[in-house]
Amino acid sequence: MMFPDGDTYVCKSCGQIKEKGREQTIATKSENKEMTVIKEDVPTMPKTRIACPECSHSEAYFSLRQTRSADEPETRIYRCCKCSHTWREY
Repeated sequence: MMFPDGDTYVCKSCGQIKEKGREQTIATKSENKEMTVIKEDVPTMPKTRIACPECSHSEAYFSLRQTRSADEPETRIYRCCKCSHTWREY
């Protein structure tokens, strides 16, 4: 897997380096497989319907984190799909 590092992508396992924006597919050294480099941000978090306290948009990404002790319920962290405002519910 290639990770961004400044103006390049670097493979953590084999050390291969490629410049950003130059190639869309990259062949690996170990096998003759190609992988696609995703250039734009692709939201991978789940979405839910909840009103944003900043812009009142009705959809947000969410995640659950255990921010307190184990016997307390987890914290729900939301990020608005429209304005990227982040808030939490305990």
